[in-house]
Amino acid sequence: MTSTAVIGLGEAGALYARGLRDAGYTVSGFDPFTTLHEEGIRQEPTLADAVATADLVISLVGARAAEAVGTEAMAAMSAGAVFADLNTGSPDLKRRLEAEATSRGILAADVAVLAPVPRAGVGTPLMVSGTGASRFTELFAATGADVESIGGAAGDAASRKLVRSVFMKGLAAVVLESVGAAEAAGCETWLRAQIAAEFAGDPAALVQRLIDGSRQHAGRRAHEVADARDYLDGLGRPSWVTSAAHRWFGHLLEEAAVADPAADHEGARA
Repeated sequence: MTSTAVIGLGEAGALYARGLRDAGYTVSGFDPFTTLHEEGIRQEPTLADAVATADLVISLVGARAAEAVGTEAMAAMSAGAVFADLNTGSPDLKRRLEAEATSRGILAADVAVLAPVPRAGVGTPLMVSGTGASRFTELFAATGADVESIGGAAGDAASRKLVRSVFMKGLAAVVLESVGAAEAAGCETWLRAQIAAEFAGDPAALVQRLIDGSRQHAGRRAHEVADARDYLDGLGRPSWVTSAAHRWFGHLLEEAAVADPAADHEGARA
């Protein structure tokens, strides 16, 4: 059986520890602040004890603690083992962890978690890069999770996740802003249905339509979102995303003017 260690036994770490145990792995864990009391998960008193004999070490401690905890863990790991950082962190952080791992003869896996862990636990889709990408994929196969190995260096998976986060967190922000405004305007149910309808068709076509339409009609859309921003301000609701959209359409107009100065471009209202 593959020996695994999970560092950080908060919500996500506990779900991974349980899922690995249920998939037949030998599981140890370490967390100075949380005690699981779970059969089949050997919670060790020190980080070194938890990782010393592990083939695969999974870190889920948060980006702020990831480097210090990772460095401490790797000092106690066996050469050839895989250190997998599942924390959402910068590409630079992942590269520093890989450099530390390489200096100790350890394989580093930069693992991007691509969906909320509570939804599917250990089966959550993952993307992995780094020196340990292939080995991580092999060791993790028994979980049945969808793991996409993109090769390359540590930081490559993190880069893709952060670009994805621009969309996912931006989408959350625009939903919060628009639904909040609709609630204040007394039309929340209607707006929720409108949002759902936009996602009900061909999603790939929707993405391209948003890009093409924004470039083709930047001036008109700048006017429209300026009116929307003023309306939200009148409702006493935040208009942060709407203001950012207005700035984007203004930028697209400026790009079009540089590309073709002689054209009659639509103007954007400040």
